[in-house]
Amino acid sequence: MKYFKPFIPFIACLILLIKSNNLYSITLINGVAQLTLFFFVVCIPIWKTKRMSYVDIGWPWGVALIGIITYCLSDTITFSKIFIISAYLLIGVRMGLGALKMWSMGLLKKEFPRYEYQKIRWEKSNKTNIGLAMQVEALSQGLANASFLAIPIFLISVSPLTQLSTPEIIGFTIFVLSLVFETVADYQKLKFLKEMKSQNKKNMVCDIGLWKYTRHPNYFAEWMVWNGLIIASIPSYISLFDSEALWLWIMIGIALLYTSRIMYLTLVYLTGAIPSEYFSAQKRPSYKAYQQSTNIFFPGPIKK
Repeated sequence: MKYFKPFIPFIACLILLIKSNNLYSITLINGVAQLTLFFFVVCIPIWKTKRMSYVDIGWPWGVALIGIITYCLSDTITFSKIFIISAYLLIGVRMGLGALKMWSMGLLKKEFPRYEYQKIRWEKSNKTNIGLAMQVEALSQGLANASFLAIPIFLISVSPLTQLSTPEIIGFTIFVLSLVFETVADYQKLKFLKEMKSQNKKNMVCDIGLWKYTRHPNYFAEWMVWNGLIIASIPSYISLFDSEALWLWIMIGIALLYTSRIMYLTLVYLTGAIPSEYFSAQKRPSYKAYQQSTNIFFPGPIKK
């Protein structure tokens, strides 16, 4: 049972969405599509290679698939629907193309450090069947695409609202600004690495630009990207009050808010900040000093 515990919140959310009068069809179609995608693109390669890095291909293209499915099933098109469909496609395609580029360069032939860290965690929790643990972890991310991460776009897709509301404007603005923040952070990191390579310096710590104020500005921005979409979907959620059972409507609202928590836990503890720092602290001599002076996730002033 300890191997399958990660499935519980995602399956619970999936069942909740399937029971919804408004979200049943699109949830079922997306669920089948996500599991099919992950089975062929992620699970089979993991089984053959014993490496989890293929999740980095399956997850973003799964996000893009949510956008495609929503577009195909939408009866009417409003600005909010166009924006959020475009947002999911942008998130998925942007990261998906990057993953395919890494795959073409042969970088997936070596396990990514964050997944090596997962194996260390499994060993500490007495999960000796690493093959099964890898499959469960991979399918958990597919189930996340089928449940929590699909809620914002599904709510907007079935909403009867046609006029753009203030929360939608705020949410979409947060999305755009966060995406710009993430892009700038990625550019600064890439520029830093090129400069260090030209100077023949190895294992240096990137502490320039946004990286001065948080050790993971890209992860923070990715979290805020999803928070923006969650905020934008709140008016659509409220509009479904009369068409759902009260208990179900309340639970869907809780699941919507918990989506932010899911992304935070993932980006900090599961496959984000802490796993990457485990090896950075060993590889880079000055990284521990960087940890003491700079916030791990939320941007803030440099500590003295």
